[in-house]
Amino acid sequence: MQLSEHFSYEELTYTDHRIFDNTPTDAELSNLVRLAEFLEVVRLVLDDRAVLINSAYRSKAVNDAVGSKDTSQHRTGCAADIRVPGMTPDEVVKAIRSADLEYDQVIREHDRWTHISIPAEGVAPRKTALIIDKIGTRAYV
Repeated sequence: MQLSEHFSYEELTYTDHRIFDNTPTDAELSNLVRLAEFLEVVRLVLDDRAVLINSAYRSKAVNDAVGSKDTSQHRTGCAADIRVPGMTPDEVVKAIRSADLEYDQVIREHDRWTHISIPAEGVAPRKTALIIDKIGTRAYV
């Protein structure tokens, strides 16, 4: 099922942890649709480059299996970890910040992918930019 022109339900709910159910609730699915629509805008900002999804929605079981916190926005369908062929995660973060998009968080993670999230419905975006790597977590400047 397509959630937007370029993003499907299957890719936004895919997990390597197939032994766990990763089916979103109706509210989480609604967030995934909003996320897919936001990722379409991200694509345009990145000169219509493909945006590859590493991970988006995670059920509690999947989230626990990957060692993430219960507060992760992946749990609500509001976040995706992405890769963009031909661009470094740093270039992706800079482009998103320069475009002044209504993101909640953008994070350069381990210099391997970019985490991007949208706020919960009706909540103002925090527009937080961070770096997470072996040194720890810090503001992206």
